[in-house]
Amino acid sequence: MALIALKADRNMRILFIGDIVGTPGVNAVRTALPGLISRDRIDLVIANAENAAGGSGLTTRLYKRLREAGVDLFTLGDHIYKKKEIVEILRSDERLCKPANFPPQAPGREYALGVGRNGTSVAVFSVLGRTYMRPVDCPFAAADRVLSSLSGKSKVIVVDVHAEATADKYLLLNHLQGRVSAVLGTHTHIPTADEHVRLAGTAFICDVGMTGPYDSILGRRVDRVYHTAVTFEPTAFDVAENDVRLVGAIIEVDKETGRAVSIRRLMLDEREIAQLASVPTTT
Repeated sequence: MALIALKADRNMRILFIGDIVGTPGVNAVRTALPGLISRDRIDLVIANAENAAGGSGLTTRLYKRLREAGVDLFTLGDHIYKKKEIVEILRSDERLCKPANFPPQAPGREYALGVGRNGTSVAVFSVLGRTYMRPVDCPFAAADRVLSSLSGKSKVIVVDVHAEATADKYLLLNHLQGRVSAVLGTHTHIPTADEHVRLAGTAFICDVGMTGPYDSILGRRVDRVYHTAVTFEPTAFDVAENDVRLVGAIIEVDKETGRAVSIRRLMLDEREIAQLASVPTTT
């Protein structure tokens, strides 16, 4: 029993929340996250928040609201600069980062660094894929550069691969396995069922999914997207409202070695989100 207790004490739980889309996604996080942290004994929360502001970008106000809810660290993707006001926070706050394979001149830090509720230092960085995405620098070279910068700062490192192609994500996994705690895919908004932990100690899932309305086309109103798809007439792709879910993955990591122990998918529906609002929270 003592050995089991010791092993459990070495591990920390990290919750990674997939692309938060619009007001429905933000509200789901704000409603459920405090109770979820308490119920599942989450030590640190990371979220991709690049779609939080009306489906594209992140505002200062929404950043603060998500921080108040319990999100510790933030990644962003190709929509990072859609709301210009976030640039000031990107330059001054070490809790959020730009994609590391953006040009050096692009505002923001190459990684975010925080301390979990168990006192363990955790780093996260993101890279963009290059298939069907905007032109960016080499994600492999960028990842190597960031890992070199993180030497001695944290053994627990999470990588957000923001990419369209599954091949891009698996290539990054093979490039980084044994060197980081987790490689987690975002951007496609569709949760995949390939979660696993490599023998080298790196957890992986091709896409953690979207936090927002699932009665939609990737978070946007079906009628608007359908009309444009059929007629080619432009419409406003407003954020949808129904079937809101909080989606992500929980990774258990040995805090002493940085090796992942387990990964499991998380998908909470509207009923479960509401129930978590009544769970007693811990500080």
